[in-house]
Amino acid sequence: MKCRGFLFDLDGTLVDSLPVVERAWSNWGKRHGIDAAVILDFIHGKQAITSLRHFMAGAPEEEIQKEFYALEKIEAEDTDGIIPLPGAQQLLATLNELGIPWAIVTSGSLPVAAARRAAGGLPEPEVFVTAERVTRGKPEPDAYLLGAQLLELEPEECVVVEDAPAGILSGLAAGCHVIAVNAPASTPRLDDVDMQLSSLEELIINKNADGSVDVHRRH
Repeated sequence: MKCRGFLFDLDGTLVDSLPVVERAWSNWGKRHGIDAAVILDFIHGKQAITSLRHFMAGAPEEEIQKEFYALEKIEAEDTDGIIPLPGAQQLLATLNELGIPWAIVTSGSLPVAAARRAAGGLPEPEVFVTAERVTRGKPEPDAYLLGAQLLELEPEECVVVEDAPAGILSGLAAGCHVIAVNAPASTPRLDDVDMQLSSLEELIINKNADGSVDVHRRH
């Protein structure tokens, strides 16, 4: 496929933060009498506030916000076990070397996302779209539309790289090309993505003289 820029999800795509996520949410579930498996089945790829509103349905918004800030503090401070996923550091370094625009577009809040990016040893993006910057989180298209806009590109000129069903649906809804990395087989519309990978190491990127980018899969 051809593109002019990349929009990367963070958790599960560029960094493995699963140990932190599972610790924080399992402990939260314990305090609220909710089974960890039920929580972990719901939260991936979604904004934390969306998940809290789901599991605290009927609770006052003030109480939900209080839980959000407490959870955010825990997740921002606990980076133990976060590692870059295979190929992530090299891919971003290649994009920087070639002068190809890229952004991180995450459902995480800025304190959490910034801590995880740093823990994963990833370069800082010029464009960092976090939960605070959009009203509607993934699977709505808003975050990826904003990412494309901030890169000064049209959505169809961008490739969204995602692992979570909510993010894949968001990228498709935004009209972007989508690469699914280690996405669950049950992901809706998985047949509609441009490429399915098991690792970012499979990607081959070439920049053309006109600024367009060729994206291939290593076989």
